[in-house]
Amino acid sequence: MTRIDDKFAQLKAEGKKAFVAYVMAGDPDEEKSLEIVKALPAAGVDIIELGLPFTDPMADGPTIQLAGQRALDHGMTLTKTLAVAKAFRETDTTTPLVLMGYYNPIYSRGVDKFLVDAAEAGIDGLIIVDLPPEEDDELCIPAQAAGLNFIRLATPTTDDKRLPKVLENTSGFVYYVSVTGVTGAAEAAGADVGPEVARIKSQTDLPVIVGFGVNTPEKAQEIASIADGTVVGSAIVKQIAEGKSVAEVAAFIKTLSDGAHRA
Repeated sequence: MTRIDDKFAQLKAEGKKAFVAYVMAGDPDEEKSLEIVKALPAAGVDIIELGLPFTDPMADGPTIQLAGQRALDHGMTLTKTLAVAKAFRETDTTTPLVLMGYYNPIYSRGVDKFLVDAAEAGIDGLIIVDLPPEEDDELCIPAQAAGLNFIRLATPTTDDKRLPKVLENTSGFVYYVSVTGVTGAAEAAGADVGPEVARIKSQTDLPVIVGFGVNTPEKAQEIASIADGTVVGSAIVKQIAEGKSVAEVAAFIKTLSDGAHRA
């Protein structure tokens, strides 16, 4: 059992849906990003997705691309991203931390070393968007052997033939991408998402969390009501890009988490 498994068990017992928040490590700089991450649990965030800055973020729209660039411009690295996680763990030992990003920085570090370092830093799961199931031996299988969940994305184009392969070695939860395209590109529509969530849940006992295109408390409530929870990323990152204070960012996130928790 990981912290992610424990969190979903707790939410189920409370009759609540999960609210997941994405922030980019190092945005707008290392110090402030750590302050924001530390503020997330009190703002109602159940699971934190910590973005790993990368120079070629092909799944990300302009908002998160720019966040990654700001982080890189301030010298953010994989080592410093893990340091943010480790610093967060000094005051919070229960909130799940999921590292979300691309394989290149991990490959460059070396998978074995990375997994040791990630576990020591308190990372609970990985979402590596450019590693398909055919590459599970690269990172997925070693990560799960090291006690980390490996969370896979399913999309509107994941058909019934492909879905079992996507689910095969997934753990923690399934991340359903509600729209085709990049992050922040379009708004999620409950009428479209509902049947897809039901289709996925018919093939797995894992929680299904819906992300991409969720940007208001009302949308968070709508999407969480037809899934096991929802993720908000770009809308939060926009607040950071606008130079809002940590308190202002946290207050905005609280409105979103309240929406999801009303579902």
